[in-house]
Amino acid sequence: MTQTPRGLRNCNPGNLRLSKDKWQGLCPVQADKEFFQFKDMSHGYRALMRTLQNYRKLHNCHTIADFITRWAPHTENNTSGYIRRVCTEMQVPAVYVSDVNDKATMCAFAAAISQVECGVPAVMADVEAGWNLL
Repeated sequence: MTQTPRGLRNCNPGNLRLSKDKWQGLCPVQADKEFFQFKDMSHGYRALMRTLQNYRKLHNCHTIADFITRWAPHTENNTSGYIRRVCTEMQVPAVYVSDVNDKATMCAFAAAISQVECGVPAVMADVEAGWNLL
């Protein structure tokens, strides 16, 4: 019997770690001691996409490689493998500069990250609902 991936159980498809951020749509009780728990997947995708937008604004990330290097640092992940997987899912090169204000681009980016984090394809209706909450 396989267990549902943690990111899906927590409605946190990007596996955002607990921090002082006060995300919209958080569960009132955060029972997972490491990762945020959202009340639904749309709020989890919203947080994922908002984080990527902030990476551009606050940390000058431009290419997929820039974003993923920050998202999945080599101290915790196989960052180069993560970049390859996201680029394969998005069908773009690592030097692709994403438009963080474009719905199609950001939904594809969030879905690719979710695929890597959770090991299953994203439900695009949930991803798009997350975009609509931005």
